[in-house]
Amino acid sequence: MVLTNRREFLWAVTAASGGIGLTRTKSAGAALGQEPGVQGLWFRISLAEWSLHRALFAGDLEHLDFITEAKQTYGIDAVEYVNVFFMERARDEAYLGTMRSRCDTEGVLSLLIMCDREGELGDPSPGARGRAVENHYKWVEAAAFLGCHSIRVNAASKGAWLEQSKLAADGLHRLAAYADQHGVNVLVENHGGLSSNGRWLSETIERGDHPRLGTLPDFGNFKLSGDDWYDFYKGVEELMPYAKAVSAKSHDFDVHGNETQLDYLRLLRIVADAGYRGWVGIEYEGDRLSEPEGIRATKKLLEQVRQELAASI
Repeated sequence: MVLTNRREFLWAVTAASGGIGLTRTKSAGAALGQEPGVQGLWFRISLAEWSLHRALFAGDLEHLDFITEAKQTYGIDAVEYVNVFFMERARDEAYLGTMRSRCDTEGVLSLLIMCDREGELGDPSPGARGRAVENHYKWVEAAAFLGCHSIRVNAASKGAWLEQSKLAADGLHRLAAYADQHGVNVLVENHGGLSSNGRWLSETIERGDHPRLGTLPDFGNFKLSGDDWYDFYKGVEELMPYAKAVSAKSHDFDVHGNETQLDYLRLLRIVADAGYRGWVGIEYEGDRLSEPEGIRATKKLLEQVRQELAASI
């Protein structure tokens, strides 16, 4: 099945409106995701589907209703999907068409698909690595059909530092070459193991050497193993030159509305200083607040810091 690619049309409209000029690899996120009529906002807020993972896994929310929920409940007009919530639908054109129709009805943009459970792109076995690359093809095609600019993948591997980097870079480059045919980017998130080491991941992106290859820095995903954590702020700073999306992870908030584990002002200053002018996605993952409360608290904090930093940008 060949999926129709709407993304070239969407970007053409944006460019004609004075929106974007997408650069290669480094600083690619500086203009990515800008849309007509958003002058005055140096970033816009999107909603990652994982913020509602408990409701989705429990069956209290259907994947198709996530789009409507984002707009009508939270006033957010751009979404980031997670593939596990429509795992068997990647090549179901009717289902994807319904998703696209709902987005059109609600005035919601589809930004990216976060992809898991498709194998390790840095697997030491050439056969397994090749299968993992090919397993992601359907998500590239689905992303193009939905009008997404990217898919988010993982860079899992095994072995020593350099060996893992070379293996992951090989898988990522091959996938990016395929995604390029569909006008889609391949973004790697800091998501455990060596990928949560900012220096390792930035080196791996460089080694992958493809203009469609970039990062999705997650503010909080810097756990290397056990109680060993990489520095959050150093990690975000190292990944931002390659960022084509940003994930605002949150867990809990104090009485002043600040995230209790992360300094959002410091993190978003790093994002701004990197020249990023795209979308920042809410990814609430806490337990104390309900998912709706956590999403609203994260959105409020992002809006406050966005306003605070706007004068200095």
